[in-house]
Amino acid sequence: MHGAWHGGWCWRRVAERLQQAGHRVFAPTLTGLGERAHLLTPAVNLDTHVQDIAGVLEAEELENVVLAGHSYAGLVISGVAARAKRRLRQLVYLDALLVEDGQSWAEAFPPEVTEARRKSATLTGGVKTLPAPDPKIYGFSDPADDVWLRRRLTPHPYAPFEQKVQWGCPLGNGLPKVYVDCTQPALAALAAIKAHHRAEWEFIELQTGHDLMVSAPEETARILLRYA
Repeated sequence: MHGAWHGGWCWRRVAERLQQAGHRVFAPTLTGLGERAHLLTPAVNLDTHVQDIAGVLEAEELENVVLAGHSYAGLVISGVAARAKRRLRQLVYLDALLVEDGQSWAEAFPPEVTEARRKSATLTGGVKTLPAPDPKIYGFSDPADDVWLRRRLTPHPYAPFEQKVQWGCPLGNGLPKVYVDCTQPALAALAAIKAHHRAEWEFIELQTGHDLMVSAPEETARILLRYA
């Protein structure tokens, strides 16, 4: 599952490797982003995105799924686990947001980061959004990756940022879960979230930037294959 501002397109390199290893791979794009940016409305929120993925699981009649979520999609896969646990086997949080029941994405960040995000909000087609960041924060070593993201990133709906999650269960709903920590460069906004959960989770460190599926597709695929 892709993070904020991205789309299913960002998984291309990892998906190819997983398919070559004989696995079925789904990389859906969340409503209002990527090639579905034209569906952006004020009503699009985290519930919409959870339903996007739950809908894929139902429509494709998937079982025993390894569900991976990058960055913002940590919230999405947690929501799917709360709603459709019976279809899942493993959760993989890829440098992802971890939000407890009753908390919001905004509350998970340090106050100064949250305030900066709120101030950055703008309108896209009349809908309040968070503008895409400069891809340089992802620390790509290949300039072509930086250029690729500049072409493809789209504004992210603002509503999920302030929405308090209502899982009705502990984070992950009792499913096995692992956290992949991207360390070079590490995304400072996630530092406190990672520190809070490190003692109780399985952590795998990966020496790449936050967009690991772009900058380290081979290593990312290898990690996912451990749980396939």
